[in-house]
Amino acid sequence: MANEHFTAIESMMRQMSESVIGQEDVVRTLTLALLCNGNVMLEGLPGTAKTRSIKTLAKVLEAKLGRIQFTPDLLPSDVTGNEILHNDNGVQKLQFQPGPLFNELVLADEINRAPAKVQSALLEAMEERQVTVAGTTYPMPPLFMILATQNPIDQEGTYPLPEAQMDRFLMKISVDYPDAKSELAIVKLVQREEQSAPQEWQAISQSHIFAAREEIHTLTISAAVEQYIVDLVMATRNPELYSETLASWLDTGSSPRASIALHRASRASAWLEDRDYVTPQDVQSVVHAILRHRMILSYHALADQITPDNVIDEILNQVAVG
Repeated sequence: MANEHFTAIESMMRQMSESVIGQEDVVRTLTLALLCNGNVMLEGLPGTAKTRSIKTLAKVLEAKLGRIQFTPDLLPSDVTGNEILHNDNGVQKLQFQPGPLFNELVLADEINRAPAKVQSALLEAMEERQVTVAGTTYPMPPLFMILATQNPIDQEGTYPLPEAQMDRFLMKISVDYPDAKSELAIVKLVQREEQSAPQEWQAISQSHIFAAREEIHTLTISAAVEQYIVDLVMATRNPELYSETLASWLDTGSSPRASIALHRASRASAWLEDRDYVTPQDVQSVVHAILRHRMILSYHALADQITPDNVIDEILNQVAVG
């Protein structure tokens, strides 16, 4: 099944892993989201290479990167752009000046530091790939992806994203600290970068991404695996059917977007494994990233320091593979 598009995307992932050491799962999940034409939330402590991962992706993909540093005083027009008065041969005209949102990859840095009005300015772009300003609709580039970051522990001066907006993110990546071996390699990599010229990237054409998406659309997924996907999502809504423990942990389950996202990401996972069919293992490999931001945990779970990943692990234990 391997072809030039598969080889190109393998090269992209390899280059990213060489630059973002110890975060192989982050690299793979970013690639899956790109293949699925979805937006991504990266949550992790400072210094865990969230921004570096996104910048590296832009370099190996020959994509224009726009960065928005979210702050409490940011305005919606700072994100989407605005109409400005323009002098055209002595005639004053309003002309649209695109904001940083009009890029192929958009880094929404510390997205939870901006007020709700600014966060909502992203909704139309995330869902419909367009922005409406002053009654006029402007399409986003063919390759368009929002990659948002946030810090899980620094909550002072932040505005938590509403559930409706979190649901628009295809995946939420939990970025952890690297292990000791990887951290040693990171230190050496940074020193090499200080001593030598900037790294030359073998950037791949965006056409490989679009071609890969077409191949993923045609991947075979059996009725049994599709039922498994739906059962996993339904377990978040009806946890009492599986165990009292699960029921005590969940207040609100996942929306139908979760089933759609899980179906799409499972096909992309199979494609990355160079297969033309989807297995339950493909579903299990992406289910944490798909579901962890689409559930509301109960007070009891939060008090016991139960995490969304703990809940998903329990769901995997309870739901039978078809």
